[in-house]
Amino acid sequence: MRSMAQARMAQSSLSGFPEWLPAGRIVEQHLIDVLRHTFELHGFCGVETRAVEPLSQLTKKGETSKEVYLLSRLQADPNEPAETIPSKQLGLHFDLTVPFTRYVVDNAGTLHFPFKRYQIQKVWRGERPQEGRFREFYQVDIDVVGDGALPFHYDVETPLIMHEALSVLPIPRIIIHVSNRKVAQGFYQAVGIGDDQLAEVLRVVDKLDKIGPEAVTVELTGTVGTTPEQAAAALRLATIQGADPQAVRDAVITALAGAEPTELLATGLDELTELLTTAARRRPGAVIADLKIARGLDYYTGTVYESFMEGAEDLGSVCSGGRYDNLATNGKRTFPGVGISIGLSRLLSRVIADGAVEVTRSVPTAVLVAVTDEVHRPQSDAVADTLRARGISADTAPTAAKFGKQIKFADKRGIPFVWFPGAVGQADSVKDIRSGEQVDADAATWTPADPADLTPQLRATAPTS
Repeated sequence: MRSMAQARMAQSSLSGFPEWLPAGRIVEQHLIDVLRHTFELHGFCGVETRAVEPLSQLTKKGETSKEVYLLSRLQADPNEPAETIPSKQLGLHFDLTVPFTRYVVDNAGTLHFPFKRYQIQKVWRGERPQEGRFREFYQVDIDVVGDGALPFHYDVETPLIMHEALSVLPIPRIIIHVSNRKVAQGFYQAVGIGDDQLAEVLRVVDKLDKIGPEAVTVELTGTVGTTPEQAAAALRLATIQGADPQAVRDAVITALAGAEPTELLATGLDELTELLTTAARRRPGAVIADLKIARGLDYYTGTVYESFMEGAEDLGSVCSGGRYDNLATNGKRTFPGVGISIGLSRLLSRVIADGAVEVTRSVPTAVLVAVTDEVHRPQSDAVADTLRARGISADTAPTAAKFGKQIKFADKRGIPFVWFPGAVGQADSVKDIRSGEQVDADAATWTPADPADLTPQLRATAPTS
């Protein structure tokens, strides 16, 4: 076994742009392949959008423009001033949701709704690099988009699909925390918080884990302008957590302290109860209600999700999303959707740093074909070609050194087998350099006794879900 310490990020003075060493890239690619496979099992189509969007598109949902990397040519033609005109400026996308909504509108006449898509692509965000936060990173999204309407059952299925995908990975257990904007907004209305204050209250309460209850109270009563009683009610709601649907419902009603539930609150509680009930039946332990989860972005209209990795709660949410009823529109048609997103590089950085997984080797090669001497290199190349034609990754030794050195070359890379071409009239042989066992073999028929030896394997070093 080779330690994941050998998969660490390559050193570079350019912070925020991860470059994994080969073993780390194997882990990253494995995660991507497993996620893709799981999404496709559930009927999601893979798409990839362009890396750039008009700046006006990137910032119209309220995101801060300071996080967007703008594009400009080093030697721009002064007679083509378009790049300096705000309406013509282009920026690298900082998430996958904004370009996806544009993609839906652009292709609405061709897509079949509900449209289920997954997207695994790099994004760029100009924020301060720190642990788990990069300026260039892989994001993984799944979304279901409807035309005019989207059944609520997709709000339930989306986090369960993502949890299934994450559970297949060799990483610590993931728990998805869910809430519902309708519950929060309906509750706030019931205790007398004005409609003009709702967005700010949601934004402040969403910071509870970061700044604590006292600071939240100060912001609510000071900056936002709620009464102390309203701030106390908001905090009572935010402390409610659990997986039992009825217990969560009862706790919300109790937190009202006698205030009359609003229709919006009742609707939100019905949706949250349905989600918790279905999750308990289909994936026990995957989902819990956490009513401090609000999600800072203003386009969420119902269910919201945040997910935490067991033992790495300090990293914050590694997977988040929610329901958005009005994110995409072409003026005549509205496309509601629900989605959830993984910051894959964020998750990967912690998994590698903590040594949570081990990789058996840092190269895909299963067999190194030894070279007796340079005159006989074509014989070794022919063996390697025969193995490759059968789907077995093979490489030939770089030099015709002594066989002991060729074996050491394979051992340093974790290559499990070394192939020795036979002399004229003699059979080839293959050696498992881990056990020392060597047997006669034919490249046209040989395969390792353990199929796992064909590719690098990842194994969790900590309990997973």
